[in-house]
Amino acid sequence: MFGIGKRRTKLGKWLDKRGITQAWLKEKTGLNKNTIGELTSDEERSPTQKTMKKILKALREIDPNIKSDDFWDM
Repeated sequence: MFGIGKRRTKLGKWLDKRGITQAWLKEKTGLNKNTIGELTSDEERSPTQKTMKKILKALREIDPNIKSDDFWDM
Protein backbone atom coordinates (compact mmCIF):
# COMPACT_ATOMS: atom_id res chain seq x y z
CA MET A 1 0.00 0.00 0.00
CA PHE A 2 1.24 3.49 -0.83
CA GLY A 3 1.86 6.38 1.55
CA ILE A 4 1.84 4.54 4.87
CA GLY A 5 3.78 6.53 7.44
CA LYS A 6 5.05 9.10 4.96
CA ARG A 7 4.35 12.82 5.05
CA ARG A 8 2.68 13.68 1.77
CA THR A 9 1.83 16.85 -0.11
CA LYS A 10 -1.31 17.23 -2.21
CA LEU A 11 0.70 15.93 -5.15
CA GLY A 12 1.94 12.93 -3.16
CA LYS A 13 -1.56 12.09 -1.94
CA TRP A 14 -2.94 12.38 -5.50
CA LEU A 15 -0.30 9.96 -6.79
CA ASP A 16 -0.87 7.53 -3.91
CA LYS A 17 -4.65 7.54 -4.37
CA ARG A 18 -4.22 6.51 -8.00
CA GLY A 19 -1.41 4.03 -7.43
CA ILE A 20 1.04 6.08 -9.48
CA THR A 21 4.68 5.76 -8.49
CA GLN A 22 7.22 8.52 -8.24
CA ALA A 23 9.35 6.45 -10.63
CA TRP A 24 6.59 6.74 -13.26
CA LEU A 25 6.51 10.51 -12.79
CA LYS A 26 10.31 10.68 -12.99
CA GLU A 27 10.26 8.74 -16.27
CA LYS A 28 7.47 10.86 -17.80
CA THR A 29 8.93 14.23 -16.78
CA GLY A 30 12.67 13.61 -16.91
CA LEU A 31 12.98 15.27 -13.52
CA ASN A 32 15.44 14.20 -10.85
CA LYS A 33 14.10 11.67 -8.33
CA ASN A 34 15.08 13.97 -5.45
CA THR A 35 13.03 16.81 -6.92
CA ILE A 36 9.98 14.57 -7.24
CA GLY A 37 10.57 13.16 -3.76
CA GLU A 38 10.66 16.65 -2.26
CA LEU A 39 7.56 17.79 -4.16
CA THR A 40 5.59 14.76 -2.93
CA SER A 41 6.64 14.97 0.72
CA ASP A 42 7.71 18.52 1.64
CA GLU A 43 4.89 21.08 1.97
CA GLU A 44 7.45 23.90 1.98
CA ARG A 45 8.85 22.94 -1.44
CA SER A 46 7.34 24.67 -4.46
CA PRO A 47 8.25 23.78 -8.04
CA THR A 48 9.64 26.19 -10.61
CA GLN A 49 7.32 27.07 -13.49
CA LYS A 50 9.27 24.76 -15.81
CA THR A 51 9.05 21.84 -13.36
CA MET A 52 5.36 22.48 -12.74
CA LYS A 53 4.62 22.39 -16.47
CA LYS A 54 6.44 19.07 -16.87
CA ILE A 55 4.52 17.53 -13.97
CA LEU A 56 1.15 18.82 -15.14
CA LYS A 57 1.78 17.60 -18.69
CA ALA A 58 2.51 14.09 -17.40
CA LEU A 59 -0.44 14.02 -14.99
CA ARG A 60 -2.84 15.21 -17.69
CA GLU A 61 -2.31 11.83 -19.35
CA ILE A 62 -4.22 10.44 -16.34
CA ASP A 63 -6.64 13.34 -15.75
CA PRO A 64 -6.91 16.01 -18.48
CA ASN A 65 -8.65 18.42 -16.09
CA ILE A 66 -5.76 18.83 -13.64
CA LYS A 67 -4.72 22.38 -12.71
CA SER A 68 -1.71 23.66 -10.80
CA ASP A 69 -4.09 24.87 -8.06
CA ASP A 70 -4.92 21.24 -7.33
CA PHE A 71 -1.43 20.80 -5.89
CA TRP A 72 0.22 24.15 -5.21
CA ASP A 73 -0.88 27.49 -3.80
CA MET A 74 0.55 29.92 -6.31
